[in-house]
Amino acid sequence: MGNRAMSLGKIFANPHLPGIDDYYEPFDFDYQNLHTAPEGSKSQPIARPRSLITGERMAKIEKGPNWEDDLGGEFDKLAKDKNFDNIQKAMYSQFENTFMMYLPRLCEHCLNPACVATCPSGAIYKREEDGIVLIDQDKCRGWRMCITGCPYKKIYFNWKSGKSEKCIFCYPRIEAGQPTVCSETCVGRIRYLGVLLYDADAIERAASTENEKDLYQRQLEVFLDPNDPKVIEQAIKDGIPLSVIEAAQQSPVYKMAMEWKLALPLHPEYRTLPMVWYVPPLSSDSVCSRRG
Repeated sequence: MGNRAMSLGKIFANPHLPGIDDYYEPFDFDYQNLHTAPEGSKSQPIARPRSLITGERMAKIEKGPNWEDDLGGEFDKLAKDKNFDNIQKAMYSQFENTFMMYLPRLCEHCLNPACVATCPSGAIYKREEDGIVLIDQDKCRGWRMCITGCPYKKIYFNWKSGKSEKCIFCYPRIEAGQPTVCSETCVGRIRYLGVLLYDADAIERAASTENEKDLYQRQLEVFLDPNDPKVIEQAIKDGIPLSVIEAAQQSPVYKMAMEWKLALPLHPEYRTLPMVWYVPPLSSDSVCSRRG
């Protein structure tokens, strides 16, 4: 984004807005080619990808909304192929899912949010009471610097209102003691919400870590153990209610991230210290071996 002078010069015309390559080019397949191919053809007809934007055929699919589109269908359809007759389909399916899984990318509500730093009008802020990152619609001037600044590309511009918008983490529900809609409606019940205590003074030190390989460990050091008597004592002195401390103790989030180290941050090299973590799938070989 540059220094303050450069930001001021680009305030009314941001030249660094993300393009289609930062997301993915929507596409479909030429399935009609499979039905209209002439009989006796020497080559097997294929359904090539076609761009839904230009209508032209695509030489290669770079990105997609989910892996089923990339593969042209789910594994149940792929397993009917003649080449899978003598293959352990269950293990192959698990192995494939290990490396090609659907990743629901959300706003990370980072500890060091880049969108907050890049907004010229100061419309984006991180709430002290719960860490939710929000956009003040009254202050937003539609300069769209936040769209460029967010490395996760989770802010979009509403052309009707002329304002930037993003995930609000269902803060009205959070304030009422209810989970977010995406967590409550998740069929697989795979989304966990929980309270995490962290040292705000350690954020700058963690984000400034010189070696990118150490960023994950530095962020772990930012989080505080809710069962530590010293942490509890200091939290009470800082005005944190006992109910919040108890919620942090009962939440599985701390255990998954800190104790078991099952949950991992998405792109820690961005140095934003993301707060939405992911549990990757288990090794397919070990799962199938235990099942026999």
